[in-house]
Amino acid sequence: MPGRGAPSTCAVDAATPLWFASRMAEVTVELHPASPLDAGEILTVQRAAFVTEAQVYGDPSIPPLIQTLSDLERELRAGTALKALVGPRLVGAIRGRTEGHTFHVGRLAVAPDMQGRGIGTRLLADLEKQVALDVARFELSIGSLSLPHLRIFERSGYHEFRRERMHSNLEWVFMEKPSPGAASGL
Repeated sequence: MPGRGAPSTCAVDAATPLWFASRMAEVTVELHPASPLDAGEILTVQRAAFVTEAQVYGDPSIPPLIQTLSDLERELRAGTALKALVGPRLVGAIRGRTEGHTFHVGRLAVAPDMQGRGIGTRLLADLEKQVALDVARFELSIGSLSLPHLRIFERSGYHEFRRERMHSNLEWVFMEKPSPGAASGL
């Protein structure tokens, strides 16, 4: 699979703002398949990454913060998952599952101190590449107040196709994009 497990070094050039270049310096990220054995580390990163979401929604019991280790292990066994490593440290993860001809992108989490470095975007792109030939489309859902994350998905080619109000302060945005696999007649 293209790019699977291949290290990537973030490029910095003369046009890169200094504040951004200092954050990007010497960061080598490797992506690898994740397994249930990674569940503890993934859960730790997930909880750290979703604290700000809980603050945005005023709800400390959002699903990413209360998910159990055994539930996460089940998800990792049943779907497709990647982890991002900087050296031995797990700094990000993404997972999802295929239903019919649709791949449902699940949780994408990057450690707070590593956010803004393109790790989440790369995890998403690599996960899509892994399943692209087996599905016709990708789908995900995200809270409407999660504006920075909505922009990441929009830049990655996703567009909104539905909204669903869950309660007074939560509206889910459903986003999708076609897969290159759709061209092969899926």
